[in-house]
Amino acid sequence: MTESRHQTGNGKGLAIATLVTIFATIVITQILNIIPPPGGELVAKLANGELSGVLILPANYAFAIWGFIYIGIIAYGFYQLQPNRRQENRLRQVDTLLIVACLFQIAWMVVFPLRMYWVAVVAMLGILLPLIGIYLKLDVGRAPADRKERWRVRIPFSTYLAWISVASIVNVACALFASGWDRAFLNDQNWTVVMLIVGAVIAGIAAIQRADTAFVLTFVWAYVAIAIRHNNLPAIWITALVASGVLLALLAVGRGKQRPIRESQPDRSTTRV
Repeated sequence: MTESRHQTGNGKGLAIATLVTIFATIVITQILNIIPPPGGELVAKLANGELSGVLILPANYAFAIWGFIYIGIIAYGFYQLQPNRRQENRLRQVDTLLIVACLFQIAWMVVFPLRMYWVAVVAMLGILLPLIGIYLKLDVGRAPADRKERWRVRIPFSTYLAWISVASIVNVACALFASGWDRAFLNDQNWTVVMLIVGAVIAGIAAIQRADTAFVLTFVWAYVAIAIRHNNLPAIWITALVASGVLLALLAVGRGKQRPIRESQPDRSTTRV
């Protein structure tokens, strides 16, 4: 893997700012999950109340994945703080994008409870686009990485991006629902099926082209939770479960295609710090 390690300063300030931003984001979002902004409502109460008609919402337990995401980005925060890491231009660019994503995540936690759903969609895009930039900068699934980088960088960001991808689809659905959109010729269930298929196509690309296990499994986690929440609606739960099975099959194919490439590459775990 080619890496840019030009030392334009030691990067200590940005590395510290990244770690502080990570912790600040986690603390603020957790507070707002308990105490909504003035005039707002708890996200969970909105999802289970006035937005319960949004059929692509997953079961409540699915949101526990945030614990895994937070642990992952904290691990990255300390990883990039190491003296030899903070001089990597590649990670410094990741840090900048992550800070942007974190700031928009805080913004989302303010505007969504205030029922500013279309503004929340914009905020969600402010999270999604930097994460896509990080994903491409890391070249996940294509560039080789040692075990430390896989677990402290690749897997956390793959999981984070996948969940935000699902959340972006859900956010658009919430905004349309709250706006009273009539969905043209589609009923609620058919529109949800279309959205599930769109999400599955995104995850399927990651499965085939990058064999990204964390990304695909995050989609499967979300889709199974959607199937469980709407187990009385066959069109939705069948689509969600079938899509999950197809994604797992595509992941197996993608990993099978990459295995000869991985086996032909030298093990870098002993050569990288």
